[in-house]
Amino acid sequence: MSWLESFILGLVQGLTEFLPISSSAHLRLTAAFAGWHDPGAAFTAITQIGTEAAVLIYFRKDIARILSAWSGSLFGKVPRSDHDAQMGWLVIVGSIPIGVLGITLKDQIEGPFRDLRLIATTLIVMGIVLGIADRLAARDEEGGKHRAVRDRKSLRELGVKDGLIFGICQAMALIPGVSRSGATISGGLLMGYTREAAARYSFLLAIPAVLASGAYELKDAGEGHVSWGPTIFATIIAFVVGYAVIAWFMKFITTKSFMPFVYYRVLLGIVLFVLVGMGALSPHAGESAG
Repeated sequence: MSWLESFILGLVQGLTEFLPISSSAHLRLTAAFAGWHDPGAAFTAITQIGTEAAVLIYFRKDIARILSAWSGSLFGKVPRSDHDAQMGWLVIVGSIPIGVLGITLKDQIEGPFRDLRLIATTLIVMGIVLGIADRLAARDEEGGKHRAVRDRKSLRELGVKDGLIFGICQAMALIPGVSRSGATISGGLLMGYTREAAARYSFLLAIPAVLASGAYELKDAGEGHVSWGPTIFATIIAFVVGYAVIAWFMKFITTKSFMPFVYYRVLLGIVLFVLVGMGALSPHAGESAG
C-alpha cells in the first residue's frame, strides 16, 4: 500500500465512519474503483481505532461519568439504579452480539462478505430500512392533521432488552454496506428512541467493539500488503477527519432528516449493481491481490 493510498483511505474512513453509509463498504469501493488492492478487514479494523479515538475525546465527559458510576456500582459506592451505572452495564450487554458473531464469522467477514454484489444489496436494503425508521420518527415529532405529537424515548428509558436489540443491530454491520451507525440508529428509531438518543448510544456502544476488533487485527498489520507505516498514517488521518465529522453529525441530526443518506445509499447500490452487471467492475475486484 502506498502513502497516497493510505492517505485517501484514511480520509474515507474518517468521513464515513459516523455517517449511516458504511465506512467498510466505502473503503472497499474506493479501492475497487481506483484499481487498488482491497485494503482488507484488518486494515479497516485498525483504522477504525483512529475514528474511535475521536469518539473517546468527543464523549470524554460522558465516558468518564459512566465509567466512574459503573466501577462505583461494583463496590456498592454507587447504587446500581444510577443511570450512568446502568449505562455501563448496558454497553457491555449490547457488545455481546458483535463479539460472538465477530469471532464466529471471521472467515466470512474477510472473504465472502466483501463481494461487491452483497455490498450493493446491503447498501440498498439498509438504506430503505433507515428511510422507514426516519419517517416514523418524523411522524412522531411533527404530528399531523389527525395525529398528535408523540414523545420519543430517551436513554434513561433504555433497558436490557432494548440494549441487546441495539447490540444485534450493531452486529449486522459485520457485513460491509450495512453501516454500524446506520443499523444501530435505525434500530433505535424503530424502537421509539429520539435521533439524538439512538446516535449517542450507537457511538458509545461502538467503543468496546471497535477497540477490541482493532487490537485483535493488529497482529495482521505487517502481513501481506498492509504495512505498519501506511496503516498508522491512515489511522491518524481517520482520527482528525473523524472528530470533525462526529461534531458536525451530532448537530445535524437534531434538526435534519436522514433522508439524504437514504437516497445516497440506494443510488450508490444501484450504480454498483449496474457496473458489476455490465462487467465494468468485478464483484471481487482487488481481492486476489489482497
